[in-house]
Amino acid sequence: MVPRAIPVCGRGPLVRGLERNEAAPHAAAQGAIDADDTATSRLELVFGREGVRRLAASKVVVFGVGGVGSSCVEALARGGVGRLVIVDGDAVQRSNVNRQALAFHSTVGRRKVEVMRAMVADINPDAQVTALDRFVLPDEVTALMDEIAADADYVVDAVDTVGTKLAIAQYADRRGLRLVSSMGAANKLRPDCFRFADIYQTSNDPLCRVVRKGARKRGIKRLEVLYSTEEPARLPVFEDAPDEEPAARAQGPHEAAAPQDAPPRRRPTLGTASYAPPIMGQMMAGHVIRGLLGIKG
Repeated sequence: MVPRAIPVCGRGPLVRGLERNEAAPHAAAQGAIDADDTATSRLELVFGREGVRRLAASKVVVFGVGGVGSSCVEALARGGVGRLVIVDGDAVQRSNVNRQALAFHSTVGRRKVEVMRAMVADINPDAQVTALDRFVLPDEVTALMDEIAADADYVVDAVDTVGTKLAIAQYADRRGLRLVSSMGAANKLRPDCFRFADIYQTSNDPLCRVVRKGARKRGIKRLEVLYSTEEPARLPVFEDAPDEEPAARAQGPHEAAAPQDAPPRRRPTLGTASYAPPIMGQMMAGHVIRGLLGIKG
């Protein structure tokens, strides 16, 4: 008996009918998605249209667009914040690629604020971005804050310099500005240990200890920070670690220049995991957005 051939490639009326029935609702659904698919459509589902409008009208000032700050700015832009002021005086370096949202091999050597401004424009062309390419010394903070932050809805501090951190905190405390400040992400490996707290309620963080002491001296009543309760990873200082060139060390306004024959200073052994600073930045952006919308808890 010769077996009957079974057509496997042919499409009979039933199959064609099924295809038509499946294709019709799919096309209709795709059309509906396309009509509602905007850069803010998913934001509106959680914040509402009024909330999205409020974010678009909000102004956030971010000091520092390094590992924490660049991810924070990116998330604020994606979250629909309409006015951003970013302040940083550095260029992208190869060692930034492991953790900074703006650091790629294609951006090494470019000014960070310019790269960040271009990223924001690509995310939200309607956003207004003021980019200030400058290092901010502590005694410059008051004048600069008067200029750029007097009408800010929120200020984010993601700088490394303790003196500048404290000057920003003092200004915000006296003027009643909402501020959140990042503490250290170096040598931290556990994002589940990140916490928001007042600086006077922090513990187990070396940078918090220094900032807390400085805040008391300056009479700062309150400073909200994001910090880690994790013990910093203790890394060995390797004998072949590169030395710091004398010229690479930032010189304070009251600090004498090192003699030409002075031995080079060894770099502090501070490693950074690829995920720790970006997670801190995202958390700070979420904290700011919730604050702008009045979302408690």
